[in-house]
Amino acid sequence: MTGKASSVGKNSASKAGVPDATDSMPLRYGDDPYVWACWLYYEDGKTQGDIAEIMGISRATVNSYLADARSRGIVNISLEPSRLSSLSIAQELKRHFGLHDCLVVPSDDGSRPLIDRLGTAGAQAIARLLKSGDTLAVAWGRTVLAVAEQANVPNLQDVTIVQATGGTRALFAYTPELCASAFANVTGGRLINITAPAIVSAPEVREILLREPLVEDQFATLSKANKAIFGVASLRPNSTVHSSGFFESVSLQDYLAKNAVGVLAGRFIDAKGLPVAGPLDDRTIGISLDMLRSIGLRIAVAGGFDKVPAILAALRGGYINVLITDAATGRGILNADGVTEFDQKAQQRPRVDNSVALPSSYRTHIKKFLNNPDDVVDEMLEGIVKAHASHIVPIKGSNRALMARTGPRPGKVGLVIGGGTGHEPCFLGYVGKGLADAVAIGNIFSSPPPTPILECAKASSGGKGVLFVYGNYAGDVMNFEMAAEMAQEQQIDVRTVLTTDDISSSPVEDREGRRGVAGNFFIFKIAGAACDKGLSLDACEAVTRKANDRTFTMGVALEPCSLPQTQRHNFEIGPDDIEFGMGIHGERGVTREKMMSADEIADRVMDRIFSEMKPVAGDRVAVLINSFGATPLMELYILFRRVEQRLSAKDIKIEANWVGHYCTSLDMVGASISILHLDQELTEMLNHPCDTFALKVG
Repeated sequence: MTGKASSVGKNSASKAGVPDATDSMPLRYGDDPYVWACWLYYEDGKTQGDIAEIMGISRATVNSYLADARSRGIVNISLEPSRLSSLSIAQELKRHFGLHDCLVVPSDDGSRPLIDRLGTAGAQAIARLLKSGDTLAVAWGRTVLAVAEQANVPNLQDVTIVQATGGTRALFAYTPELCASAFANVTGGRLINITAPAIVSAPEVREILLREPLVEDQFATLSKANKAIFGVASLRPNSTVHSSGFFESVSLQDYLAKNAVGVLAGRFIDAKGLPVAGPLDDRTIGISLDMLRSIGLRIAVAGGFDKVPAILAALRGGYINVLITDAATGRGILNADGVTEFDQKAQQRPRVDNSVALPSSYRTHIKKFLNNPDDVVDEMLEGIVKAHASHIVPIKGSNRALMARTGPRPGKVGLVIGGGTGHEPCFLGYVGKGLADAVAIGNIFSSPPPTPILECAKASSGGKGVLFVYGNYAGDVMNFEMAAEMAQEQQIDVRTVLTTDDISSSPVEDREGRRGVAGNFFIFKIAGAACDKGLSLDACEAVTRKANDRTFTMGVALEPCSLPQTQRHNFEIGPDDIEFGMGIHGERGVTREKMMSADEIADRVMDRIFSEMKPVAGDRVAVLINSFGATPLMELYILFRRVEQRLSAKDIKIEANWVGHYCTSLDMVGASISILHLDQELTEMLNHPCDTFALKVG
């Protein structure tokens, strides 16, 4: 068991219509009494009589639940892991953030899209939390609509559903009008729309509309809402904010530049949950952040690991007091806020006497070969340029923009890659003939600024256009897009492919929201070959996108990395723990589990890759076993051994493989496994000759 439930009593409600946090039974996924009965019995040590009273059922029924749970495999000494982790994480989220309630659905089993599963969970919450006489403010978004589509809330009286923001002419299915209407249909409630646009052309127009008597009445109803339901949007390129066209009239870079991390009902917030001022403030008609925070029950339904910063910001800002999310996201939120242990039993253990002297071998810093930590990137680049002068040369004397000595040439599409340092030999190790023509380099785990990216585009341009290929991170997207716009002004045609190979960072239906990690290696290789073979810009873009779509990566860490400036671990992984779903920027993984053997780790990763890749006998693949920096080749080859066994068992041929340091995360102890699912075209590109200081083919 990994967590301990708080004791609960019979359901009750406070005077304000908000469930009492100490008396009501926590929301639970699937409305599964077996899980709750088992938790109380095995984890809280309640008697069957206690459980009968708490759950409002007979002792005979409790006995039946416990017996059935054993026979069905839900309980075997401990609860089935995915169910248990959901309860543990939900209770820790509730405790840590002071929530009224929290519902956490089990981690993704691949059976249903995450939005559908969150919709089901949200529908259960609405059925329990919405009462006669309530006024529910409804925001817009895919997840909000999914809740309404799966909800069934009969026998309510005098319910009012009010649209939380103005309307839109957009054609997507989750507009503010459609979301509010869907909730009115399932509750039988009175629908109040905001009969004004969500975004108007000028502040003066907004002021005029808000003074209209009809709109004033609608906002008066909105101000009386005692409950609200809304989603949380990230600012990742695939988020609702980007894809809906809701904010077409303004550049989101204005908000990204001010460190915005998320959007609630059309309002931008930073990592602390504070409002981010921007050009839309005086042009938006809808619920304000202050109005949202004043509502008694504020239900947020949001999931996906890419949304962790945005959800955490909303929690920090106090905009959420009922959270519905998934286990991986919930754990990521807690980890990001410094909570790494969810076992409440640990609080009952005897306290360690901190007055006892630490052993002489105890260290607080990681030793490194450094001079001034602030100069680490510039000194590294100086060393690389001198060590590999036969392959790379600075552009206009700057080591932050490097060009291949042989590669850029007239009549050829130029390939520009880039990203932060700390990943060596990625990205600068893949510049040379047959691969990238230039690379823009940022600080540790940080995007390069637009200027060196533009210089790379100009140096790589051979009159046939330039292809940008880089990882799907907000800072990279913002700066590369700005550089692309500046290049277009100089008559350089630029296309962009974002790498999204990290299968752990978002569910499969949200592929465009995933991170680019070690699979960059394959995608850069394919793109470089296409450009070197003289293909058109359209063809280079198409084959690069294909390579990205057919690359699957998952990372695992045993120990975190340490930054040169701090010389301390970014966070802690317990002595018996392991983290799955690692990125490459020193962040935590998606899930934490107990340490297991190398074969078990490889099997866990390969099972997940196979579930998305869906290979058949006779397929061909390329394999990359990549060290995160501190994992030796000995251990990498042990992992490769098992990956080869799993592929061979499915009659899948390994066309090519690489084992070693290819995309690191400073000194992290860990590894990632990447599989490129080949076809004839990709095989030809993979085998095309290239010559860089980190990779030579042919």
